[in-house]
Amino acid sequence: MENKWFLSMVRDDFKCGKITLEKTLKLLEKLDIRCNAIHVKYIFKDNDRLKQGRITIEEFRTIYRIIAHREEIIEIFNTYSENRKFLFEKNLAQFLTQEQYTLDINKSIASEIIQKYEPIEEVKQAHQMSFEGFTRYMDSSECLLFNNKYESVYQDMTHPLSDYFISSSHNTYLISDQLVGPSDLWGYVSALVKGCRCLEIDCWDGSQNEPVVYHGYTFTSKLLFKTVIRAIHKYAFITSDYPVVLSLENHCSPSQQEVMADNLQSTFGDALLSDTLDDFPDKLPSPEALKFKILVRNKKIGTLRETRERRGSDKHGQIEECEEEEEAEQEEEENEAKGPEPSDAFQDDLEKEAESKGAVRIPLFKKKTAKLKIATALSDLVIYTKIEKFRSFHHSRLYQQFNESNSIGESQARKLSKLRANEFILHTTKFITRIYPKATRADSSNFNPQEFWNVGCQMVALNFQTPGLPMDLQNGKFLDNGGSGYILKPHFLRDSKTKFNPNKALMDSNPIILMIRLISGIQLPPSYHSSSNKADTLVIIEILGVPNDQMKQQSRVIKKNAFSPRWNETFTFIIQVPELALIRFVVENQGLIAGNEFLGQYTLPVLCMNKGYRRVPLFSKMGESLEPASLFIYVWYVR
Repeated sequence: MENKWFLSMVRDDFKCGKITLEKTLKLLEKLDIRCNAIHVKYIFKDNDRLKQGRITIEEFRTIYRIIAHREEIIEIFNTYSENRKFLFEKNLAQFLTQEQYTLDINKSIASEIIQKYEPIEEVKQAHQMSFEGFTRYMDSSECLLFNNKYESVYQDMTHPLSDYFISSSHNTYLISDQLVGPSDLWGYVSALVKGCRCLEIDCWDGSQNEPVVYHGYTFTSKLLFKTVIRAIHKYAFITSDYPVVLSLENHCSPSQQEVMADNLQSTFGDALLSDTLDDFPDKLPSPEALKFKILVRNKKIGTLRETRERRGSDKHGQIEECEEEEEAEQEEEENEAKGPEPSDAFQDDLEKEAESKGAVRIPLFKKKTAKLKIATALSDLVIYTKIEKFRSFHHSRLYQQFNESNSIGESQARKLSKLRANEFILHTTKFITRIYPKATRADSSNFNPQEFWNVGCQMVALNFQTPGLPMDLQNGKFLDNGGSGYILKPHFLRDSKTKFNPNKALMDSNPIILMIRLISGIQLPPSYHSSSNKADTLVIIEILGVPNDQMKQQSRVIKKNAFSPRWNETFTFIIQVPELALIRFVVENQGLIAGNEFLGQYTLPVLCMNKGYRRVPLFSKMGESLEPASLFIYVWYVR
């Protein structure tokens, strides 16, 4: 029956006797077989016996079987098929229950799968599944590693904003380096399409009273502020309905700040949050309450009550001057080398110790103040996301208001996360904290965001234009919760009395034991250094989370095979804090002199994995899909 079906599908294409490589590719597509053209080219060449660039129907059948009839799938099929020819509905249901850990399986679900994937009509009508149908099912999105129930928003979105990890970008306008690279609207568009919810806009005075966006004191090109926000308005809610935060690094004069305020109001209209919500006068609202809203994050004069009192009065257009500590990121970056400021209590202890030894009591840290001129028109658009300079955790506990958020440079944040992790977490349970890359990253490189997610930092801002491990982690983490850009933090990062410390052994944790059997590779990307479709392939499986969970294991090398390498190796991981853990699969080509060559990767949260036989899709260094390149694995875990 299978042979009859195959001939009926391809006979017409061989009316002229033989077909070319181009027609071979089209015929495979017609048969619903996804394939990499490079691999097909070399398989075609190997099976073109007369070397004429044209193959017979029998040669095509051989090529089809090489690509579609994978041995590892045949083994699974034969295990559950009573006659090694077909699966009955009960056989398929048994496979789904025992191997795929699918709950509440019944004959109707098995029947639906058969109706969807079985290509042979007679087999489908008999409520059976051939190997052809089973292959198509195993290669479908239903058998991917990422559990499709997490592809839509499923988390409680009614918590305050501070309870969420928020997808955030740094210098969003740049698409290259930070010194001479171009500024481009595509930076904002691509970030929003990826689900980013916090965008950075560096604003400077421009000619003809038009504010511009660029990296100040560099040769990066300039964009008009109004053009930037129009692009944001167009793409803000394409991927996610939840609020977008515009984090302004504001260097503009008051007059151009007024222009910015006018641009924001005229462009976003009612979508711009310009007053507190009725239900949230003195607490942070939720992402749900802020759906389709734009929030401005900037310095602010006075309190929210003063803002409301000023509305409608003749004071609204005034310029106000306040004496406060300089907050510009550039100054913070320059001071990072001094290390994080100790808490007030810690500073007092040091000073008391010095006094006891006869030292003169002087402040450890001298504060720099500056006159900041802020246009009230812009200040009044800052509601729940006022920028407040971080001084110390102690100071924040005493004085920081619910609507004030901090920006902390990576170096200072790293020291705080290592030395005062629990205090850091208690801080982030209350206040939104944004972490940004240090100024010396002129090449727009990124830090590892995991260490800051571990202490509950909501806005861990990365250079989205720069590929590599940090952006793989960013993309992988925010696959969760429907790619909405908001992920509810674990309970131990939201509890105001939490004792959690990611740097210490966790005796009361609830670990999982994870077992992954790496079975095979499917049409992996060939080496760029190979003149054929070969590569010496290996796989690295890495866990990234709290320090005790960081681990990587590597497979053996399969020589000269990127098309269908078989490993059949099992790896076991014990993960203490799975709620924060990501798993990353990396495929490399072994290199002896220049090091290994990256071929593809896939990253996702550990708790978003399906169990059973699963396909791991691979992505390029730039984050582009490499389909059909994938890994075939078996996943099992217990908690």
